[in-house]
Amino acid sequence: MDKLKYQTHGTCSREIDIQLKDGVIESVQFTGGCHGNLQGVSALVKGMSPQEAISKLKGIRCGTKSTSCPDQLALALEQML
Repeated sequence: MDKLKYQTHGTCSREIDIQLKDGVIESVQFTGGCHGNLQGVSALVKGMSPQEAISKLKGIRCGTKSTSCPDQLALALEQML
């Protein structure tokens, strides 16, 4: 099982813990941020390939910020690959 503890940049969440098993997202847990929304994002990507999640999440912005929690998750997944 591959694991990553990713420090986020430019978002309300501070950290993302990701576990991949057999090339599939097993779990995602955000520290900080909008708890309900991030639980939803985590539940939606569970069972996805990292590549599919990256293609759906990369480039999403939060308001006027240049990034978002979903975008940070995509960057973390790219780092894992």
